[in-house]
Amino acid sequence: MSQKTLADASPTGVLAKATAAASPRRWWILAIIAIAQLMVVLDATIVNIALPSAQADLGFSDGNRQWIVTAYALAFASLLLLGGRIADLFGRKPAFLVGVVGFAAASALGGAANGFTMLVTARALQGAFGALLAPAALSLLNTTFTDARERARAFSVYGAIAGAGGAVGLLLGGVLTDALDWRWTLYVNVAIAVVAFAGGWVLLGNQRDAADAKLDMPGTILVASGLFALVYGFSNAETHDWDSPLTWGFLIAGGLLLAAFAWWQTRAAHPLLPLRILLDRDRGASFLAVLITGAGMFGVFLFLTYYLQLNLGFSPTKTGVAFLPMVGALMVTAQVGTTVLIPRIGPKAVIPLGFAIATAGMAWLTGIGLGSHYAGAVLPQLIVIGVGLGLVMPPAMQLATGGVAAEDAGVASATVNAMQQVGGSIGTALLNTLAASAATDYLSGHNPAGKQARAQATIESYTTAFWWSAAFFAAGTVIAFLLYRRGVPQQNTEAAPVVHM
Repeated sequence: MSQKTLADASPTGVLAKATAAASPRRWWILAIIAIAQLMVVLDATIVNIALPSAQADLGFSDGNRQWIVTAYALAFASLLLLGGRIADLFGRKPAFLVGVVGFAAASALGGAANGFTMLVTARALQGAFGALLAPAALSLLNTTFTDARERARAFSVYGAIAGAGGAVGLLLGGVLTDALDWRWTLYVNVAIAVVAFAGGWVLLGNQRDAADAKLDMPGTILVASGLFALVYGFSNAETHDWDSPLTWGFLIAGGLLLAAFAWWQTRAAHPLLPLRILLDRDRGASFLAVLITGAGMFGVFLFLTYYLQLNLGFSPTKTGVAFLPMVGALMVTAQVGTTVLIPRIGPKAVIPLGFAIATAGMAWLTGIGLGSHYAGAVLPQLIVIGVGLGLVMPPAMQLATGGVAAEDAGVASATVNAMQQVGGSIGTALLNTLAASAATDYLSGHNPAGKQARAQATIESYTTAFWWSAAFFAAGTVIAFLLYRRGVPQQNTEAAPVVHM
């Protein structure tokens, strides 16, 4: 053991590092991490509202339109674990800064796109750099806040941004598209990135907690190709039948590749995803909670956006504003859940309660109709859903990354992001397919040429999606109640990056 290591391990060294960890800069670091995370999260939805304008401007087909969204999801999901491990191996500060610069450059490329190919390429590059940035940001948060109370407060902010970022993206996308041009939904990332980069350069210190390890290349190839096949298969379900080889073939391939990855991780000398991260009971339950939330939230954002714009006649900006009450409710309960409820009564009561409340809100939302109004048929339901999701997403993210060794912080954070992204992809495919089937079934028993029948068919498709989202959340209620341990989770002080032996 070197003299430096012995000094670090001494009581004086521990105290010095603990004091450094308690530096007032940690709250500024939280602000920078929150800004970077907001840029990544809102980009999953900010482009959606601008798609019709981009399509009219660049002249690509309806069939190609989905790839503007899918290209981002494919690159982001398939490279997340690699990005998380790179942050652990080579340092979180350089991973964060490279991710911010690359994301901004890709956004500028997309904003300047002169055709479909250039725009899709830019979106894929955004996803790739986002896969480096997102786990670096979350692992920095995990290793910066070592005090249990402060860490809970920090994760309540981060989790609220992760949960509400999609709605913020819809609002910002609507404002920018209405006031300026669709290209500004991409250019805006450059301005956000300047702030994040400057703050990260000044405030962040570099940590390389897994510097002695090596990158698991076979594991990287297996998990990247497996996640790619899985997300691609679910994406194809939107444009192809479920019995199409492009759907089930890629889904089976993805499952086999991920199974091979899990097998390899038990034998690799330096595993990309150490199975000790997954086998903790509370952490495994939290990963599943994030995945289920990602799948169910899609029903709120996508189909309610359609309803507000196509049926209630809202503008893109007004549609974004309509989601703000849900965001506010989510942020309030995120604070209460992570800083008050989890430390006192534990996740076994709080997270199932959040899922149950979200289930009730989604079921209540199925009451929309052709003559409904936002104030009575949408607003109260959104607030209830926001309350429920605020009790699920931030606490689950905190528990999923809490207690891991410092050298595993990046890959644990990447796994959280991967679960959210895969959950969103599953929700996209399943809910779109089920909604389309519901509309077709309704028209088969009515006059398909009638305007009233077609309008009612769209309502049937929305309510079907909401019922299935409610079913996802109901399943989350049961799974969370069964899997989480009783009692208050203990803070694992050994996992905090205070001493590096």
